[in-house]
Amino acid sequence: MTGSPPSSDSAALEPGSLLSEHWQAVPAAEARERLKAEHPLSNAEAAERLATLGYNRLPEAAASGPLARLGRQLKNFLIYMLMTAVVITGALGHWVDAGVILAVVVIQTLVGFLQEGRAEQALSAIRHMLAPKARVVRKDGQHQVDAAELVPGDTILLEPGDRVPADIRLEKCHNLKIEEAILTGESEAVDKTTEPVEAEAALGDQTCMAFSGTMVATGTGRGVVVRTGASTEIGRISGLLASTTTLKTPLLEQMDRFARVLSIIVILTGVAIFFGGLAFSGLEFRELFMAVVGLTVAAIPEGLPAILTITLAIGVRQMARRKAVVRRMPVIETLGAVSVICSDKTGTLTRNEMMVTAAVAGGQRFDVTGEGYSFEGAVCRNDAPADASPVLAEMARAAALCNDASISHRDGRAVIHGDPMEAALKVFASKAEFDVEASARDWPRVDEVPFDTNIRFMATLHHDHHGHEVAYLKGAPERILRMCSHQLSDTGEPVELDHPAWDGIIAGMASEGLRVLAIARRPVAAGRRELVVEELEQGAELLGVVGLLDPPRQEAIRAIEECHSAGIRVKMITGDHALTAGAIARKLGLRNTDKVLTGKDLDAMDEQQLQQAAGEVDVFARTSPEHKLRLVAALQALHGVVAMTGDGVNDAPALKRADVGIAMGVKGSEAAREASSVVLLDDNFASIVAAVREGRTVYTNLRKGIAFMLPINGGESISLITALLLGLALPISALQILWVNMVSSVVLAMTLAFEPPEPGVMAQPPRPRDESLLRGFVVWRVVFVSLLFLAGIFGAWFWAMYNYDDAVVASTLAVNTLVAMEVFYLFAVRYLDTPSITLRGVLGTPVVLLAVFAVIVLQSLFTWVPWFQDTFASTALSPEALGFAVLAGVAVLVLLELETAIRRRFRAARG
Repeated sequence: MTGSPPSSDSAALEPGSLLSEHWQAVPAAEARERLKAEHPLSNAEAAERLATLGYNRLPEAAASGPLARLGRQLKNFLIYMLMTAVVITGALGHWVDAGVILAVVVIQTLVGFLQEGRAEQALSAIRHMLAPKARVVRKDGQHQVDAAELVPGDTILLEPGDRVPADIRLEKCHNLKIEEAILTGESEAVDKTTEPVEAEAALGDQTCMAFSGTMVATGTGRGVVVRTGASTEIGRISGLLASTTTLKTPLLEQMDRFARVLSIIVILTGVAIFFGGLAFSGLEFRELFMAVVGLTVAAIPEGLPAILTITLAIGVRQMARRKAVVRRMPVIETLGAVSVICSDKTGTLTRNEMMVTAAVAGGQRFDVTGEGYSFEGAVCRNDAPADASPVLAEMARAAALCNDASISHRDGRAVIHGDPMEAALKVFASKAEFDVEASARDWPRVDEVPFDTNIRFMATLHHDHHGHEVAYLKGAPERILRMCSHQLSDTGEPVELDHPAWDGIIAGMASEGLRVLAIARRPVAAGRRELVVEELEQGAELLGVVGLLDPPRQEAIRAIEECHSAGIRVKMITGDHALTAGAIARKLGLRNTDKVLTGKDLDAMDEQQLQQAAGEVDVFARTSPEHKLRLVAALQALHGVVAMTGDGVNDAPALKRADVGIAMGVKGSEAAREASSVVLLDDNFASIVAAVREGRTVYTNLRKGIAFMLPINGGESISLITALLLGLALPISALQILWVNMVSSVVLAMTLAFEPPEPGVMAQPPRPRDESLLRGFVVWRVVFVSLLFLAGIFGAWFWAMYNYDDAVVASTLAVNTLVAMEVFYLFAVRYLDTPSITLRGVLGTPVVLLAVFAVIVLQSLFTWVPWFQDTFASTALSPEALGFAVLAGVAVLVLLELETAIRRRFRAARG
């Protein structure tokens, strides 16, 4: 449904409204007459309808409280397992162990609680777009009332600058233009009329309606309220937004699967070891249970959530430097998996600033360079600045003088006052090297005929200080052509007008998606001080035509090209006309621009056909919020990771549904920003490409972090299982394992979050949505390094027992050996597919060297400070023992270098 009432007979009879119930058995023509008889309403009638239908407000959004947020953090299998270990360990009297495990749980929960994005405020943002006041005509006269008190049947007056307070069927219009970009995405203000349109007309074509939340640009109007509150077009979008669910990011889905699988494996292994130990190890129940707790602690990567949060936070900080605010932290990684970017046109791919891009005068076509309302640029012919031409100079004069707009610049941005198209004409005059300010002084305005939708042109009368008068006109091309008998030649001399040639020129420019305006002049008698419309109907001289367009952003063109090279499809989904959308798409360099599908085409498709069309077509025009939502869902059904960009209220539901919703921060609506997960502070589409690069880097660094942490847990777990099965003493206690996992492992793994992007990161295709973090090489590396760590832990234990015959020394050396192997493994894991023993690899980054120094300090505390010795059952080590630990770390690095070299040679032989 695209929201109806278009025709004059049915506009006031919207299903479900009070009016339709009142007249449901009355013929449409009679209903229209009754409506005229019944309004303006009396205050009593309005109060009765208000009591029946309710206030002209949107429903409140249910807020998510802090307890609900806390509960979401605790819904995690790893948390459940750790909490169970806390309870049982405490019950057995091991309070230090229980306290440390509980601290791990509290830290993880607190981090998740604080980093979760604020509660959705999109519905609140839309409510704030409703007009606070309205001018209403009642039977006792005109009043200004709270817009919330409007009811269907009320008569509303509209003036420039007003925000439309409800959905209104227009009865009277005078040069009324309304900015509807927030609902339709159209860059231009829409001319409104009272003429009925087809019942199936798209929202942007319902010219007889004024919609709640839109802004009156120019002119005045009067109309009857037909829909209020949730029944309005903006209310319908609000309901659509409320019913749209936000999908879980691929990373969180993978982490959930990983937690469940790991939890099941740990539980089953722990149960098997416990009962196996009862049968074969001869250990007491309490001692055996603590061994199983140690196994659980060893197997669970407690530091992984912290590393995940830190890595994502680094990505968020990097994006903030690129003028992008990430509102939901996990989304930064999702950007790395984006395979499709669906973009709104107006304000996102284009500047949302009208610009003259082409002009035809004196039989020649000129191209206009520059961007938006900036005066930088030139009028060119054959890619070179055009020579001075009398007809071009006269056309520039007319464009500047027959004009009510003005442009100022503030903080480096252009601020226009008046109609955007008139502002574009002034910029065009300036680029044609015409002195706009001097001409206003030299040719002051004497009289004017304002633009009106009935006459479809504007005219101004000017004189200089030498007794010369001239009238300049601009307006719809077909209207101006009928008023002209001559045209100016290239030399500035009037010649007979060639109607067929100009018709062809205008049709050609329109097919390019340009908004065409004609410009003319009419000589007037000396001393004339007023204009008469009837006298302007003939005798004018055509100066030329201009083509206006909301121009593409140059950086967007480059960004789209980079997206294509990275295997990312870019699709334009806009509420603008199909011709305009197709023309802009070609200028932007989108693929598959030969076919443009409209919202009406999408309505005729079932879900399977829609999925096929969504995969093949790259340009969609005249779309409603429902169409955008369906397209995003269809692309996700094709297993794509979809990013959606937009700035209007009409984009909000699709922004919320997309895997990554990206809103424009400067010109975007608050509703779009609040529904999104990323906000671009510079409204620059190119920032999206930078975000994708950052997302891919975050994902790579996360894989490195997992490849670093899991072998440590694997080595610890296998060593405990081996000791239990062989009836040996545990080489490392549960508390010592917690020390390694939450201190040295986390400190070292944190450095991987700072790794720079790898070369060619944007030359790779997007990874599949369901690709596991643990696959292929990562799984092999986890198994291989776990076995190396197992050998190092037991090697240190047996060496210490052989040389010192002291279990405390042996466990202390095993811990220090494990940490030393971690340090050297860190240098290997930074370069998974390239040699690590290089100058760059050995020196590392400043963060890596700082982390290594911090770990050395921490291990020194663990080994030599009495409080740590008492808490963790450690003791001082001799230089020979420390040398053993270092040699074990070097051996790990050398073996991994050999493994990398063999793997690369094998891959080269296969490739």
